[in-house]
Amino acid sequence: EVILLDSKAQQTELEWISSPSTGWEEISGLDENYTPIRTYQVCQVMESNQNNWLRTNWIEKGDAQRIFVELKFTLRDCNSLPGVVGTCKETFNLYYQETDAEVGRNIRESQYVKIDTIAADESFTQGDLGERKMKLNTELRIIGPLSRRGFYLAFQDVGACIALVSVKVYYKKCWSIIENLATFPDTVTGSEFSSLVEVEGTCVSDAEEEADNSPKMHCSAEGEWLVPIGKCICKAGFHQKGDACEPCGRGFYKSSSQDLQCSRCPAHSYNDREGSWRCDCEDGYYRALSDPPAVTCTRPPSAPQNLVYNINQTTVSLEWSSPADNGGRNDVTYRIMCRRCGWEPEECLPCGGNVGYLPAQSGLVDAYVTITDLLAHANYTFEVEAVNGVAAGTTFELIKEKVQQRSVQLSWQEPEQPNGVITEYEIKYYEKDQKDRIYSTVKSKSTSATVNNLKPSTAYVFQIRAFTAAGYGTFGPRLEVTTKEEPSGTASTEQNPVIIIAVVAVAGTIILVFMVFGFIIGRRYALAVKFPGTKTYIDPETYEDPNRAVHQFAKELDASCIKIERVIGAGEFGEVCSGRLKLPGKRDVPVAIKTLKVGYTEKQRRDFLCEASIMGQFDHPNVVHLEGVVTRGKPVMIVIEYMENGSLDAFLRKHDGQFTVIQLVGMLRGIAAGMRYLSDMGYVHRDLAARNILVNSNLVCKVSDFGLSRVIDDDPEAVYTTTGGKIPVRWTATEAIQYRKFTSSSDVWSYGIVMWEVMSYGERPYWDMSNQDVIKAIEEGYRLPAPMDCPPGLHQLMLDCWQKDRADRPKFDQIVGILDKMIRNPNTLKTPLGTCTRPISPLLDQNTPDFATFRSVGDWLEAIKMERYNDNFTATGYSSLESVARMTIEDVMSLGITLVGHQKKIMSSIQTMRAQMLHLHGTGVQV
Repeated sequence: EVILLDSKAQQTELEWISSPSTGWEEISGLDENYTPIRTYQVCQVMESNQNNWLRTNWIEKGDAQRIFVELKFTLRDCNSLPGVVGTCKETFNLYYQETDAEVGRNIRESQYVKIDTIAADESFTQGDLGERKMKLNTELRIIGPLSRRGFYLAFQDVGACIALVSVKVYYKKCWSIIENLATFPDTVTGSEFSSLVEVEGTCVSDAEEEADNSPKMHCSAEGEWLVPIGKCICKAGFHQKGDACEPCGRGFYKSSSQDLQCSRCPAHSYNDREGSWRCDCEDGYYRALSDPPAVTCTRPPSAPQNLVYNINQTTVSLEWSSPADNGGRNDVTYRIMCRRCGWEPEECLPCGGNVGYLPAQSGLVDAYVTITDLLAHANYTFEVEAVNGVAAGTTFELIKEKVQQRSVQLSWQEPEQPNGVITEYEIKYYEKDQKDRIYSTVKSKSTSATVNNLKPSTAYVFQIRAFTAAGYGTFGPRLEVTTKEEPSGTASTEQNPVIIIAVVAVAGTIILVFMVFGFIIGRRYALAVKFPGTKTYIDPETYEDPNRAVHQFAKELDASCIKIERVIGAGEFGEVCSGRLKLPGKRDVPVAIKTLKVGYTEKQRRDFLCEASIMGQFDHPNVVHLEGVVTRGKPVMIVIEYMENGSLDAFLRKHDGQFTVIQLVGMLRGIAAGMRYLSDMGYVHRDLAARNILVNSNLVCKVSDFGLSRVIDDDPEAVYTTTGGKIPVRWTATEAIQYRKFTSSSDVWSYGIVMWEVMSYGERPYWDMSNQDVIKAIEEGYRLPAPMDCPPGLHQLMLDCWQKDRADRPKFDQIVGILDKMIRNPNTLKTPLGTCTRPISPLLDQNTPDFATFRSVGDWLEAIKMERYNDNFTATGYSSLESVARMTIEDVMSLGITLVGHQKKIMSSIQTMRAQMLHLHGTGVQV
């Protein structure tokens, strides 16, 4: 809460404006804890026509749109005051005025907007005051949305004896929070009670948004953050600790933001800095381009051993043994280098494409090769190279071609099988004494380069690496070269010996070996044996282990396949969200996601997942489809198909009067088909109501909310019954209310109520009657009248569903057949103008106001809470209840009553009035 005004906390005079000055009076007093407070009192109950106003000082609202006003007051019981009949009141009025600045001390009543009439729950007498019994009343009112900078509150006394003990004005906000490594700032709640303010989060330092999943939260009207959507994750080199990202320590690394924790450097690697995303290999150890950072650094293999050869005319066969050391890797292969030479070493040239190699020249797995098509009487040099992943593609052997005083010319061989197209080479060099603390680079697109601007007589270290689409590889072995002395020195000539048939282990090979790892993904299938006959519903409560029921009937989903996009409502166990489900090999589909709130008990988890155990057994186009559950992660989720138009009752109210009768009957047919399927399976819903029917974008209605088949204790439509437990009274059959006897026949009764809801576009069954009055009226034979424009056949079907004896009610199969006939014969759905179906049994409950208790049209309108139209009726001559009872919908509309909901409420009451007249007086009023 952010408090804007608290009169109780102010010790000095409040100095509010009182008009007239003889009305409200500021007085020092004591609160219920005997703490000194400032109060305002007025008690001019002896004189009539009181109009005493009290106005607060100007209240600046800040960012608030929705303001809460909490009043604490005491009020004198008029019955305890002698001689004040007719002048004493027991209420006062609360007003407000919006302004952008203070407007002076004058109170202009016409500029104030009434918030409410405030009445006391408890009043006191003179004796109470004498005994110091403070009967304090607390009332809370809400105003908004507000659009100006501030406002005044005003209190109007019309003749009460009242003491205003305290006035507290505040608004609500969601306080800043860090959730999923995202910071959400202080956020003022929305202007409406049901509004949710979407807030984008900002990743904390060294964190980044998860791909396509930016962090969001929703601030509710009560100042609470709802379930987070999306998240931030610590960047590579950082790990999460509490609500922050900390760098990995020395000797540790984290290669990807997707990794949860830092890992210790693999064998033969190190790092000496914090926040590393990889570890460097020790001298003489390397990684292949395809090796992830988690792989141990390895070495090139040692030389192949025991090379032997056999010459047969122009064919040479070579065989050898494996290297003594494979470098710590299992991907050793062999490559044959062939050169045709003259008598001098400089005369050796590659053999070219005329020579054949069986089975191949490179990538040899077995230690033998046959070389064919050689020239007779020629001199050949063969080299057998053992290579592995780090000797293939990540390292190159530099060859010094020419060394000068201030430059070195280098060359290397290009790989035959690079890991992608090599676009560039990079040579790193530094003075040997400096190690690699300070180094320079030279880049080349060919297989040679000259490094200039070197110092004479200085030892340098050179290393080379290649750049492909996969990125830079690691630097190869170090080549140490000492530049020549100044010109006065003598240059030496270096020669490389020629080995005719040599066994060479090339540390810097130029072959990239691709290893293909085959991943076999195992999937376990359950053998389902289907027997002839109807599938039967199995109650999950019969399972000793409820988790077994969940996993038998509901598919376990990977939470990574589910993307929550926004919060669309609140359920009993947690938030309800919309999102997308992407299963491997399938297109993503929109889904609704029910989440289990944090801090749940094991019973709540069991009850939450029970609905999935039920839904998972159903497969019908008019029953909501279960996609699956998430039970092995948090939050626990139930994922169902997404129904774009939400619940049927709200959808109908939103589109009041916009559908044809055929469309409405089509919706009812779908619901009946779904219930026929459930009934055939032996399932009893127990809470069939329009609020528990969902509608998709094609107006297909589907039965849902199977968790409420065990009716939830805090269901707003429920009431305690004599046998214990709670049930939704307005939708429930008589035998289910009295004896807890729930069957498919009691579901048929509920279906009749759903029919009435649909045809009345979401009207509340039995209007404003209490649950107890509904129970009594039904027992005495009352049934809901036909909604406006309801075809007689449909209302007759409703009445059949409401038969007292459940054996007389139709089955769902019969209901589907009746609706199908109506749809095939639209003429049966026409409604005669000015008529309803038939005389309705009257409402006999004498505790419910009926027309006989009304002395005037005004009394009747007040009873149905439509007193705002009293002048409309009076001005057009409807002064008696008999004249009202003859009104049609056209008459009601002609009074200027434009709201469809109000038209229907008035016409429903008129129809009830007609029925009562028929029953009690036998009149000839046209029905």
